[in-house]
Amino acid sequence: MRENEIFDGCLMEDSWLTLEQVAAACLVEPNWLLRHIEADLFPHAESVAGVWRFSGEALTRARRMRQLERDFDAVPELAALVADILEERDRMRARLRALGLE
Repeated sequence: MRENEIFDGCLMEDSWLTLEQVAAACLVEPNWLLRHIEADLFPHAESVAGVWRFSGEALTRARRMRQLERDFDAVPELAALVADILEERDRMRARLRALGLE
């Protein structure tokens, strides 16, 4: 199964994914995510009653970070920084589209 066959599409804003679901979608072990959470690299993840849950935005971030770490041998902090920049780019593009400028 190819990586992009899992959870391809967009999630509804009120939908949440579990740690295991995000790990499976990124083809990583759950411990990979936990290490990144402990390092404060996932601002869109939250723990509710001791159970981690992730938004669609967090899934996109996890996939980007995993790809950067794998393809460029990037350290997690650098992958998170690049993910921050890509997220800001996506927000700016959405604003431009909303204004009819893109």
